[in-house]
Amino acid sequence: MHRHSPEEPIRVLLVDRTPGRAALLQQALSDAGYQVVAKLTGEVNLVFEVSRVQPDVIIIDLESPDRDTLEQMREISRHQPRPVVMFADDEDSQTIESAIRAGVSAYVVDDLASTRVRPLLDVAIARFREYQALREELAKAKNSLAERKQIDRAKGLLMQRKGYSEEEAYQALRKLAMDSNKRIGEVAQSLLTAAEVLI
Repeated sequence: MHRHSPEEPIRVLLVDRTPGRAALLQQALSDAGYQVVAKLTGEVNLVFEVSRVQPDVIIIDLESPDRDTLEQMREISRHQPRPVVMFADDEDSQTIESAIRAGVSAYVVDDLASTRVRPLLDVAIARFREYQALREELAKAKNSLAERKQIDRAKGLLMQRKGYSEEEAYQALRKLAMDSNKRIGEVAQSLLTAAEVLI
């Protein structure tokens, strides 16, 4: 994601299939101090455009999010996550839920009044950052749990093959890790892989 200094304006990718409305929205964004780096009005490959222009925020204005748009949002959320603000006329709670699940940070039903641009984008960016932090925390927790399981399996292997106690097995893994300047989880993984090859 494009990093910007505080004085650099936030870069916005604007998607709106109604050219007149897109022009008004672009004006409102410029007035609020944002830089519209791309304005897309036709059928677009959103995934490609996001990777091409590297915006800080994506704003999508449309009557109702269709399946194709939501699928592209999911793809962006997985591989190049960004805060996304979606303006739509569709008030259906299932549509809103689908949009949020696809990675939309803020779903706004009704047109964008220029006075609301900055607070809305601020909320979307804050919500996005919070979500990303949670996602990273969860990924770390999953990794450390998987690593702990590998360490336990490697200790079990050493206890079985070498007749070590649990403490001795752990110390042996720790020494190997220190000697090879690796994390204990990496050493455990290598040991388990080597054992599978030898079996």
